[in-house]
Amino acid sequence: MQRYRAFLLRVVLILTLTFGVNTGVSSCSGGGVNLFGTDTDAQLGKQMDDQIRGNPAEYPIYRGNPAVKQYLQEMTNTIVRSEFVQYRGTFPYVVEVIQDDKTINAFCTPGGYIYVYTGLMKALDNEATLAGVMGHEIAHAERRHGTSRMTKAYGLQMVLQIALGQNPSQIATIGANLFSGLALLKNSRLDEEDADNYSFKYLQSTPWYPGSIKFFFEKIVAASGKAPSGSQSAVANITTSVERLLSTHPLPQDRIDATNKRIDEAKLPPPTEANLRAIPYQRIKQMLP
Repeated sequence: MQRYRAFLLRVVLILTLTFGVNTGVSSCSGGGVNLFGTDTDAQLGKQMDDQIRGNPAEYPIYRGNPAVKQYLQEMTNTIVRSEFVQYRGTFPYVVEVIQDDKTINAFCTPGGYIYVYTGLMKALDNEATLAGVMGHEIAHAERRHGTSRMTKAYGLQMVLQIALGQNPSQIATIGANLFSGLALLKNSRLDEEDADNYSFKYLQSTPWYPGSIKFFFEKIVAASGKAPSGSQSAVANITTSVERLLSTHPLPQDRIDATNKRIDEAKLPPPTEANLRAIPYQRIKQMLP
């Protein structure tokens, strides 16, 4: 029986690598393989969401004006209507706000649970830039970057055992490890470029300027390249915020260059208030504590 199981695992692996979708798994960006099915993405996302909500010390959920969360959810709903979004209806794509002004970041779990820090919202200047960041996070779920990295991290045999139903309890362990420090949400350079590209595609069918994420990049580069004026503690806080962001979202110069190239190739005219929406965004920021 043990020899038969080993043989079966080899057969499934060969079929997976050859045909991909026939076993409910898929290839991932960069030519790798994701041996998890989309149901696993959704299951892991729900598990992480439960753990985040159960850890208010590290992830304090925003309990202020409900219009803030509604605003972000409506933005997300608009973005996922893009023709390029494949798992609309499969993943929930729900948004939660984390009240932490010192963290300039957002992240998305496998399966489409999105978390936005108030520090990010306060750091941005217009609605389009936030939409660009939201599109980027949605792309991480859509392109299944998290479970693709998990396939590599846990090894093909263990993942295939889970896929074959031989080790279902391991999902809980993986979810706990994924949650711990959000370690597996740290994105590779290739994942980041892929998410940037799809964010641009998503925003082309929305009211927002598709190249708007470049303004976020420029702000981070400016913040990391020079020390701001003010007290030593304020300088340390901004530096720490930028370091946290870059630990999960690498920002090499070529990501900025690639965004500018997409803008040029799409022949986008310069942005205007109509597709940046800076004025209405200030009203949303004023709702934050």
